[in-house]
Amino acid sequence: MTDLIPYAFVVALILILLFSAIRILREYERGVVFLLGRFWKVKGPGLIIIIPGIQQMVRVELRTIVMDVPSQDVISRDNVSVKVNAVVYFRVIDPEKAIIQVEDFFAATSQLAQTTLRSVLGKHELDEMLAERDKLNVDIQRILDMQTDVWGIKVASVEIKHVDIDPTMVRAIAKQAEAERERRAKVIHAEGELQAAEKLVQAGKMISMQPEAMQLRYMQTLTEVAGEKSSVIVFPLPIDLLGPFQKMMKKSTPD
Repeated sequence: MTDLIPYAFVVALILILLFSAIRILREYERGVVFLLGRFWKVKGPGLIIIIPGIQQMVRVELRTIVMDVPSQDVISRDNVSVKVNAVVYFRVIDPEKAIIQVEDFFAATSQLAQTTLRSVLGKHELDEMLAERDKLNVDIQRILDMQTDVWGIKVASVEIKHVDIDPTMVRAIAKQAEAERERRAKVIHAEGELQAAEKLVQAGKMISMQPEAMQLRYMQTLTEVAGEKSSVIVFPLPIDLLGPFQKMMKKSTPD
């Protein structure tokens, strides 16, 4: 019985070593394997066997990671203080670089996203932050992607979620928008008056060139006034309308 104890111990040790040597990696995982501390190769997915004590493996996910960037205090170019938060979508495309070139690629990407968000937005005015988010998203994504390339990370997109403004600034923006609407209304009204004046000038020139048109307009005005319920209507009679009658009277009067 005592002779079986060493064999059982050896079998148990072999089973433990086999169990510790087997790794199973999913389709979206890769294993960065080190041999005596030096990089050896990237393995996976599937069944991976490593030599315990001699080889070590670090798992790396290749799926897209959604990282929420904490709210950042940003001072815009026109000296307005706002709080901005965003979300970054990135993934590891080179597991070797992601493990060897940076200690913690997730934390490094998060810190870099925060500083880049403040740096990029600080170069723009508040109106641009509110109206040109798509352009700002592209600028931040391009800068992040360029800087994280040495870590084997691909930044797919960046989305600014919220731009929180101080309540006093909200009221100021509302007043500014109201003043802008009033200005546009006055400009539109002035343009309408200008167009109406131009049309009246054109009409006056046309009537002055054709006296018959003036007479027709006068008769139309008399017709409209006669339709009103007025007891007495005093209407001036232009001398031009009496010209034809005067000519007829002169012809009928003998010399």
